[in-house]
Amino acid sequence: MSTGYIRKMRTSLLDGKNVNYEFVLAQDGVEKYLPLNASIGKKITLKSHQVYECLNCQKQGAKSYGQGYCFDCFSKLAECDMCIVKPELCHYDAGTCREPRWAERYCMKPHIVYLANSSGLKVGITREQQIPTRWLDQGAVQALPILKVETRYLSGVMEKALAQVMSDKTNWRELLKNEGSNLNMIEEREKVLPLLKPLIEQYGAEILASDAVSFQYPVSQFPEKIQSIDLDKTPEQSGVLLGIKGQYLIFDNGVLNVRKYTSLKMEINL
Repeated sequence: MSTGYIRKMRTSLLDGKNVNYEFVLAQDGVEKYLPLNASIGKKITLKSHQVYECLNCQKQGAKSYGQGYCFDCFSKLAECDMCIVKPELCHYDAGTCREPRWAERYCMKPHIVYLANSSGLKVGITREQQIPTRWLDQGAVQALPILKVETRYLSGVMEKALAQVMSDKTNWRELLKNEGSNLNMIEEREKVLPLLKPLIEQYGAEILASDAVSFQYPVSQFPEKIQSIDLDKTPEQSGVLLGIKGQYLIFDNGVLNVRKYTSLKMEINL
C-alpha cells in the first residue's frame, strides 16, 4: 500500500511506440513512481482520504480547482488563467499578465501546432519540449507536428483557425471505446496547411516536414459501456485493471480520470 497526493501519471515510450505508465504519488515534496503496466489483469484498490493539497501553496481543503489548486492560487496564478485554455486570449503584451516571469518561461517559448488522432482527428498545441508527452496524455494513437511558432499566443491563433474545420478537443468517451481507425496523417496535413497560409505568412510560422508517429497503449480490453469512477462520492474503489490510455485507468467496473484528482491524498494497493 502506497500513500500520497496524486499527480498525473508519468509516461514513457518503449521501443518508440508502446506506452509505459507509472502512477505518481507525492509526499513531503518527494514523488514516488509506481509501475502500472505489470498490474494490468490484476485487482487494484484505491482509497481517497478526501483531502486535497494545493500544488502551489500546500493548503489543504475538501476540493480543488483547475486540477490541483486551492481557490486562492487558482484565482491568481498565471498557469490557471483563461489564456492557458484559450491561448489566443494571451494578454502578456498588454502588460496585464498575472506573472510575467512565468509567462516568459512557459508561454514565450517555441510551440508546436499538431494534428492528432485520439477520438478522431483534432488539432492541438504544445510546447516543443512537451512532445510526445502531450500526445500520450491525450491518448493519441497517431500524431503529426505541422507548424512551429515562437509563442503560445501564436500557436493559439493557428489552433483557433483550424478549429473552424476540425475538433480541438478529445471526446473522452470515444477515446476509451477505441472505435477509431487509423488516418493518413500526411494527407490530413496537406488538406489543412492551405487554410493557414495567410496566418503562416503573417506570423512567419515554420512548416514542419515531420513524419507521423503512432502509439500503442497497454489495454487488454476496452469497455463496452463507459462509466466514470467518482472518488469524491465513493472514496474506496476496487477493480481489475484492464488497461491505461491517456490519463485514464480502465477497470472492469468503470474508468478513472487520474488527472481529475490531481493533489488528492489517497492510498493505492497494486
